[in-house]
Amino acid sequence: MKTYPRAILVLALQACLAAGAAVAQQCPPEVPVEGAPPPGPLPVFPATNWWNTDVSAAPVDPKSASYISFINNGSVRRLHPDFGGEVKPGSVGIYGFPYAIVDGTQPKQKVKFKYWDESDGVDLNTGKPKAFYPIPLESITEPHWVEGGAPANVDQRKKSDRHLLMIDCTNKHLYELYNVFYDPTLKKWFGGSGAFFDMTKNDRRPEGWTSADAAGLAIFPGLVRYDEAWNDAVPEIQHALRVTVRASNGHVYPGSHTAGSTSGALPMGARLRLKTSVNGVDPATRTNDPHARKIFRAMQRYGLIVADNGSDMYISGTFDKRWNNDILNPAFSTLMASDFEVIKLGWKP
Repeated sequence: MKTYPRAILVLALQACLAAGAAVAQQCPPEVPVEGAPPPGPLPVFPATNWWNTDVSAAPVDPKSASYISFINNGSVRRLHPDFGGEVKPGSVGIYGFPYAIVDGTQPKQKVKFKYWDESDGVDLNTGKPKAFYPIPLESITEPHWVEGGAPANVDQRKKSDRHLLMIDCTNKHLYELYNVFYDPTLKKWFGGSGAFFDMTKNDRRPEGWTSADAAGLAIFPGLVRYDEAWNDAVPEIQHALRVTVRASNGHVYPGSHTAGSTSGALPMGARLRLKTSVNGVDPATRTNDPHARKIFRAMQRYGLIVADNGSDMYISGTFDKRWNNDILNPAFSTLMASDFEVIKLGWKP
């Protein structure tokens, strides 16, 4: 057996310990936890991912003006921040997407899906669920772990999307569930669909597949997060933002799934970009708030990606009690759909 000098073995051990410490630092001191910063470095997913692609020089689609007119719908459509804190102080109801940080030891749960043939964690031959999703048990009975705010054992699937997002900080894995419900009588999880993403890779969903989102995209990387937008140590938001529209028509790259066929509407996966000049003035400067302006700069450099049907020009973000909607709402309302242009559909750098 080959032997090595003691000094080399000591250096190797120190390197291993340092690597282990680096991995450990990616996770919060205690898990599971709701809303802690995700594992670094930022942005999540590789720099070459579609969420993190600089689109500032991308070509404009020939039908851009027509698409914007459809969104305006005969009026003036202004932007709206679809995120915030509690509906009222101390209330169960919340705004925005909550998300859970777990580690690699979190037990995996089975989820029975309605759209099992387009979901991960399922035997695609039988439709039977596998123990796959690291769902925190706290989400069953505690508020603010599931979109909408109510615990997972409250069945609100008919009136809410009820997303449940989970990040494994040990392995940099992202799990997203749509329309979840935990049946306390059957002691089983149910959902509309579910998706898995390795945040170290650029794997796209199979063509035609949904995810936990209508476009077949991951939700988390497109959210406006407080730890980015309001952190002065982060000079810019380096990713595109998730946006909804009232109707859609087919899908284009990077989307993989169609959720509508309304003539004149944008397809899922379409990109919008905030203009740098409107009537000779930069629209990002309409707000004096530096943090809101940071969000607008991201819209200019990385754009918006159409990810779901909902309300026109609603920008998605995280649930966080620190958001101040008295700042966000007026700032966002300074921007209109006509301040944007549609990038050439299906564009790739």
